[in-house]
Amino acid sequence: MGVLIIIFLTAVIALFAGVFEKGKFSRYIGIAGLLAALFVSYQPELAFFTKYDAMFMFDDTAKMFTKITIFITILIFFLGGFAFNNHRSHQSELYALMMFSLCGGIVLFSYQNLVTLFLGIEILSIPLYVLAGANKTDLRSNEASIKYFLMGAFATGFLLFGIALIYGSSSSFDISTIQKFGIDNAKDGMFILGMVLMIAAMAFKVALAPFHMWSPDVYQGSPSLISVFMMTVVKISGFYAFYKIMTLVFIGVSAEWINILGVLVIITLFLANTMGLAQSNAKRMLAYSSVSHAGYISLAFFGLNNLSTYNLAFYLFAYSIATVGVFISLIWVEKLKKETSYGAFKGLAKAEPLLAVTAAISMLSMAGIPLTAGFMAKFALFSQAMNGAAFLVLVAVLGSAISIAYYLRLIIAMFFFKESTFKTSEKASITYKIVAVFILILIIGLGVYPDAFSMQFSK
Repeated sequence: MGVLIIIFLTAVIALFAGVFEKGKFSRYIGIAGLLAALFVSYQPELAFFTKYDAMFMFDDTAKMFTKITIFITILIFFLGGFAFNNHRSHQSELYALMMFSLCGGIVLFSYQNLVTLFLGIEILSIPLYVLAGANKTDLRSNEASIKYFLMGAFATGFLLFGIALIYGSSSSFDISTIQKFGIDNAKDGMFILGMVLMIAAMAFKVALAPFHMWSPDVYQGSPSLISVFMMTVVKISGFYAFYKIMTLVFIGVSAEWINILGVLVIITLFLANTMGLAQSNAKRMLAYSSVSHAGYISLAFFGLNNLSTYNLAFYLFAYSIATVGVFISLIWVEKLKKETSYGAFKGLAKAEPLLAVTAAISMLSMAGIPLTAGFMAKFALFSQAMNGAAFLVLVAVLGSAISIAYYLRLIIAMFFFKESTFKTSEKASITYKIVAVFILILIIGLGVYPDAFSMQFSK
């Protein structure tokens, strides 16, 4: 709870910095507040806050996911100085809204009640509707905002209808009470229907096909820094909330939902990876890549064991740092070339070898190539799922093989052109280079020694 309060107050201060025409300091205010929140997340929870445990319990698992999202948000904020240089008049609002959205994510890590779940999702989502349309002069950004808002409203309707049916069956919003009801009344029709509606709503939030239709347009149309925030922090929050409700609240009716999720995983992996091959725009390709990773992450629902939550956290962290690694190059190229087609990246390795190498290693990690964090994360999830869904693992391996093809197209554009299309005077900032080196160390370090993740985030 202390972490949540610190981030909320930091967002308010950043917002007021813009009011007093000090918006250029809002990024530094945000980073300082996030670092303070990260420090507090390692401390024991104050006894004063335990009175709210019936609605909001900041246990060890919630702390682990909170640390991950704060860490990723800090990395994203470091990229904001260059990414938001054309939003100087209102950049304080953008940083504040991202932190407000992060507050919603932290609520989703800690909810003990379906009302808290709903509030967390709305606090997470509403700032994103504004952030997606932050580039007011870009029609794609305007379209992304409207499309995300309309589709999000439909998903919220499904979620509320599902919660209403669950409450009508169990007479409670408390997740422990609902869990007991599900175990004792596994064939209750109203309960099952409520569960299915909630699956549809949560599948939308994490972009599982066929509920992914909003994500390619929204990810491509949003400002790139907002896109990477949605692909990482928002996905982490949504997936843990989804995982918690299915494996805790609805564990008594797992026989009813496991096959539904299996079908969604198969559709997601085939559709997203096939569509990724058809793209000629790097940002849209990464959008479909993000959808495909939703399929891989969903393997955490199968073959559940004591390490399932840890495997989920490790995969989400490995995927997130790799996504930030690719977007370092994408944001830099987009600012210079005003586009993100594959052609815009030609010769990047000659102009900015560090950014190109970071992007390449990050994509190889996403594909699951050995000696990267992505390989270890996929290996852990695939090994777990083998115990309950060997066919899905086969589909996931095939999907990973397909993904290598579209990642290689961008790598070839960056490295295999004799002449650079970038001016020699165009150089990335020292901040971008430091973040790039840091991400390279993380990806390779966790690929060689994955236990370092638990040493830092599972304390």
